[in-house]
Parts: sequence; C-alpha cells; structure tokens
Amino acid sequence: MKPNIHPTYYTDAVVTCACGNTWTTGSTRKEIHTEVCSNCHPFFTGQQQRILDIEGQVDRFYKRLQARQDYVETTKARETVRTSPTRPIAELGLGARPTDALAKAGLTNVGQIIEKLEGGEAALLEVDGFGRKSLIDLKKRLRQLGYALPAAAEDVAV
Repeated sequence: MKPNIHPTYYTDAVVTCACGNTWTTGSTRKEIHTEVCSNCHPFFTGQQQRILDIEGQVDRFYKRLQARQDYVETTKARETVRTSPTRPIAELGLGARPTDALAKAGLTNVGQIIEKLEGGEAALLEVDGFGRKSLIDLKKRLRQLGYALPAAAEDVAV
C-alpha cells in the first residue's frame, strides 16, 4: 500500500438527523448531517400512512394508477357494448338490401339473428331477399365484431 493516500478516519464522528437525533460512528468525515434516520423514517416508526412526498412523486404515481384503472374500465365497457346482443342490424354495415330484408322479417338486432342462426344457415336463407352472399357477409362481420356464432351456423348448407 502507498503511504499517505488514505483519508483520516474519525472513530468519534457525529451524525445529526433533521429530526434532532444524534449518534456517534466511525467515518472519514468529522460531522455528518442526514434528513431521515431510524427514529423518524416511516418504516422503522410503524407509521406507514406517513409517506415522504418529494416533489409530488406520490401524487403522480396515484394519478398514473388511476389513469390506468380508467383505461381498463373504458376498454371493458367498450368491449361489452361492442358485443351487445341488442346492437341494431343497421350498425353492422351489410348494405341496404340485406338490412331491409332482415327488418321485414322482424330481425332488428344481433341477438335475434344469432338465435335464428342456431337453427342453421337455412333459417336465415329462408328470409325473403337475403341470399348466400349476404349470409357470408353477415357471418364475417359478426366474427369481426367478436360475436360467437352457434355451431349450427358454422355448417355450410348447399
């Protein structure tokens, strides 16, 4: 080891906390000043409710947490509205002719169409003015929107 390169070590260094607590320890500095010690820190005192808030970091954290919760709730609400069985047929964007044909048959919302599809494709093909192309477009659009089609609707009737 090289001589005279090490700092002076004080065995009686005094540590002073902002709360007024003092104690002695060994250090290379004669006096040490701290802001938090074991007497005033919330973890050691058991006061978990008291949080040291420096520059609003805790508030910003809670705002981000609330924003995330709001986003999750909005997404869930949007998804339930998107796959609602009371959704009108006009919102599917099938075209004027198939929409009018379904309306004349008394099928005005998605729930009624899914009930009709439980009887198979033939049940919807019996609707006057609603053909195979319209049925294919309808099933494709329902799948895109996240609706679960009945197993009977998956069978292709020729």
